[in-house]
Amino acid sequence: MSSASAAPRTFTLSDFDFELPELLIAQHPALQRSSSRLLDGRASPPTDRIFRELPSLLQPGDLLVFNDTRVVKARLFGEKASGGKLELLIERVLPTGAGNEVVAHMKVSKKPLPGATIHMAGGAARGGFDATLLGRYPDADGPLFRLALRGPAGETPWQLMERHGHLPLPPYIERQQNADHDPDEAEDAERYQTVFARAPGAVAAPTAALHFDEAVLAQLAQRGVETASVTLHVGAGTFQPVKTENLAEHQMHSEWYDIPLATLAQLERCRQRGGRVVAVGTTTVRTLESWAQSGQTQGDTRIFITPGFRFQVVDLLVTNFHLPKSTLMMLVSAFAGYEHIMDLYRHAVAQRYRFFSYGDAMVLQRQE
Repeated sequence: MSSASAAPRTFTLSDFDFELPELLIAQHPALQRSSSRLLDGRASPPTDRIFRELPSLLQPGDLLVFNDTRVVKARLFGEKASGGKLELLIERVLPTGAGNEVVAHMKVSKKPLPGATIHMAGGAARGGFDATLLGRYPDADGPLFRLALRGPAGETPWQLMERHGHLPLPPYIERQQNADHDPDEAEDAERYQTVFARAPGAVAAPTAALHFDEAVLAQLAQRGVETASVTLHVGAGTFQPVKTENLAEHQMHSEWYDIPLATLAQLERCRQRGGRVVAVGTTTVRTLESWAQSGQTQGDTRIFITPGFRFQVVDLLVTNFHLPKSTLMMLVSAFAGYEHIMDLYRHAVAQRYRFFSYGDAMVLQRQE
């Protein structure tokens, strides 16, 4: 075989596109968390299962790793001094010494200038709060905005979001969040949050973990499967489409992660006993593989996983079905093999699986 014929394939953005009927985009969660469907994609052809069967697919000694981030009510509605409507999506609360400063995406017809006062949730005069626009972030031409929030009685940004904000559901889930009444608010408050959410800071849920309930966790424990957690605060960039056909030109968004010492110890023990590391969700994969690359247990990651990536930690992956042309499609293709993933997605569409955040799940094995 010539060296030319053995050269790895070069992928472009179009390779990760697929046809998805709109009616397969889940607008609401399954009746029960673990009653969603599970596509067992470890082998070909795949097997159609129910999520509560997952424990039976794992072995005693395996280690299941979750992302314990908690989604905050980061979507806030307000207006400029001129009366023009705007929307903020708070991506990050800056360290305490920064004086109630946050970094946010802003949706508005005409951007206000630095120094402008913005009235959020009706403004301070009507029970809400005000914000001062300080500039762009992370630099003068950055895509995000830095603001100082001024709440009554010294309320922190976390408290202001909890009181006035809305859960930042993905753009493909239709809701009436800025209306007088959102009929889905109570359901979303419970179900767009994992049962083990602990560390506040995400603007999107680690959706593969939404399928786990107490019964499944108990079955895993009975089977001898260990569980551990990491934290990665999912950013809004997870929904931003890749716009460059050449993948090397894509600028990956930054997200903060942390791996506790206890989890590092569990990973080491799992390896020593010959168990498998099972990542719940692509955010867990990005956290563990960022650590493997950098040696850093805490910090910001811009890791961009595409076919050809060499995985060092994760053996199995539980994940939902992802958007066409997304970085997450690239990640799962790198993990399980491009052709295999495209076959699984064709099967999922044909079998009417439910897609995206409130949709169904699949389990994948790392290709050798």
